[in-house]
Amino acid sequence: MSIRHGLLALLSQGPRYGYQLRTEFESSTGATWPLNIGQVYSTLSRLERDELVVRVGADDEGRFVYRITPAGGDEVRRWFATPVARADRPRDELAIKLAMAVTAPGVDVRAVVQAQRTATLRSLQDLTRLKAAPAAEEPGQSDHAWRLVLESMIFQAEAEVRWLDHCETYVARAVPQVPGVPPAPGAPAADPSVPKETRR
Repeated sequence: MSIRHGLLALLSQGPRYGYQLRTEFESSTGATWPLNIGQVYSTLSRLERDELVVRVGADDEGRFVYRITPAGGDEVRRWFATPVARADRPRDELAIKLAMAVTAPGVDVRAVVQAQRTATLRSLQDLTRLKAAPAAEEPGQSDHAWRLVLESMIFQAEAEVRWLDHCETYVARAVPQVPGVPPAPGAPAADPSVPKETRR
């Protein structure tokens, strides 16, 4: 999701000023994507330049208020109607890291995998606790938005754990053990007498 389209989507609900847009953006995404107010105003400036929003004056406290234009409304509808292509998403840093670890001399790839699995499982536990927290009796739109973002993060973490399990199995078969390399910082020591499931 681009900041540009996120702000346009919020403005499609009515005129807003910069700090209001930042607060609602962070509320909708459960603060998983914190915004600097400078990012908000620089994006609004570009949207105004592209005639997708227009400044309609200031409120009683002197804050500039922005309104979406018909062209901006068309842009938002196009964005919602267009699937996000895999090629448009950021590169997966973890996949690149493991690919580099496999080819770099002296790196214990299994220790890298174990350290990442430990971190991902810890994150998954935190997210699951958040999901289990009592919800408001009458959740608002931002609560529904946060729930969707939270569940997306849980599904991604679960998929990452499954992929790391696959990586560990693959590396054990295909990549020779690197002798004398200490485990990665934070990685649990692998005890061959303990089943993998117990070590998680």
